[in-house]
Amino acid sequence: MTQPTAYTGRPLTPAPGAEPRELRIARVRPHARRLFWSALVLIVVAGAVGYFSGNLPAPLADIPDWALWGVAGVIVLLLVVVPYLRWLSGTYTVTTRRVIARSGLLRRTRTEIGHARGYTISERRGPIQRIWGTGTLTLTNGVDAPLRMVDIPAVRLMNETLADQVEVSQILAHRDSHAVPIVPGPPPPLPPDLA
Repeated sequence: MTQPTAYTGRPLTPAPGAEPRELRIARVRPHARRLFWSALVLIVVAGAVGYFSGNLPAPLADIPDWALWGVAGVIVLLLVVVPYLRWLSGTYTVTTRRVIARSGLLRRTRTEIGHARGYTISERRGPIQRIWGTGTLTLTNGVDAPLRMVDIPAVRLMNETLADQVEVSQILAHRDSHAVPIVPGPPPPLPPDLA
């Protein structure tokens, strides 16, 4: 049994006392502009290796090409691949029950904060973040450590989504706390004057 709704496409609320399914609403990574310098290093290194391979100037002419390629490989590994993997490993997932932040390349860190308990959302946007439409959201529930969602794309939309999820979760929790318990078995007998 679900509540009727006038809006098409809006998810139906679960029956009172029923455990709602956890659905993923959004999964985002920090904005990819962090990879600008890595992309620039990759372009410069590729151009330099292409130009200097077999064409080193006179003082360095004795260096073999494999050494040039090795140095270029180390530079690309440290300044391109590692930052990309660090960026790729950080995700923020918003579900109908909680917010999950995962980060870390070698040592994984996972932080969760539930919507039903409620939390405050603070938004901070610097001048560069305003240009790109990004920002940092800090979720604080007063009990756990604050959850910082750094450099989120479409930060205004994410802020509205989180506020909506807190409201819906608290409405469902309030409704379920005041629901009439369902006792299994046959219904109780009617009073004699109504029978």
